[in-house]
Amino acid sequence: METLTEYSAVYIARKCESLWGKFWPAFRTVSWRRHAFPTQTYSRYYSFGLQQNIISLHKSICFFCDVRCGNEDLLDCLKSELTGNFEKVVVGLMMSAPVYDAYELRNAIKGAGTEEACLIDILASRSNAEKKEIIATYKKEHGKSLEDDVCGDTSGMFQRVLVSLLAAGRDESTKVDEAQAVQDAKDIYEAGEARWGTDEVKFLTVLSVRNRNHLLRVFQEYQKISGRDIEDSIKREMSGCLEDVFLAIVKCMKNKPAFFAERLYKSMKGLGTTDSVLIRIMVARAEVDMLDIKAEFLKMYGKTLHSFIKGDTSGDYRKILLELCGGEK
Repeated sequence: METLTEYSAVYIARKCESLWGKFWPAFRTVSWRRHAFPTQTYSRYYSFGLQQNIISLHKSICFFCDVRCGNEDLLDCLKSELTGNFEKVVVGLMMSAPVYDAYELRNAIKGAGTEEACLIDILASRSNAEKKEIIATYKKEHGKSLEDDVCGDTSGMFQRVLVSLLAAGRDESTKVDEAQAVQDAKDIYEAGEARWGTDEVKFLTVLSVRNRNHLLRVFQEYQKISGRDIEDSIKREMSGCLEDVFLAIVKCMKNKPAFFAERLYKSMKGLGTTDSVLIRIMVARAEVDMLDIKAEFLKMYGKTLHSFIKGDTSGDYRKILLELCGGEK
């Protein structure tokens, strides 16, 4: 198989032309072109192959460009050449996972209003290690504490839940304490369905700390005690952002790909498209669990994610999202 080591960055960029219509015109104006990249080989990039997917090809070009002219220059160039949602996808793909998450969180917080959905999608679905990396990256990239920014833009119990998630203190073992699972289920029931009003702190104590296997057992016990699924009880007992964040935690514990499949479906169903959600999930999950998300999407809605994207977007924006999605199956 041909490898990237045999070619210059210019050659690889031209290979991408057939995949991304507008992408090559943007890259050919980048300052590395003025540096006249030599065709010498670079053994350190051997792991990137020409037959790999579009994301790896793209990132290999960015790697080359960053070495010669700096990432900031390349980003500025892309932003000046591209527009709209297509630009947002391309710029997102240039970033590593923690940088992109930190970038999305910053955009959700800064300015007037807060995009709570972004805070929930990211903080409820990332592992302890991922959240710690996001926190460190946020500080490095934006010069601020993520927790301070979250606290400055949210309030009440919703704020407490987000801060608890940012603490990255969830037990990530696979151990299930049967007696504790039964007690946790009782505590949640008595904090909600069994009383007038809701003690959200009890929900938070259990849902933000216990490991996945343990919580799945808690959910089973809760069903026995209350006769309801835990999601139904949360919908009955809570509202607004607090309901959304607790539901997101529960759904991610049950089946994370299904959670993202539902978020994608809701971003495209009905009139209009919530592009911020669609872009964020497609960019962030493309190299993580997109195949699983596609499978869950088909199972849940009887249609492929590919067909939904194709019918709800257009132009280069559609093309790049379909590349990230992959084929119909």
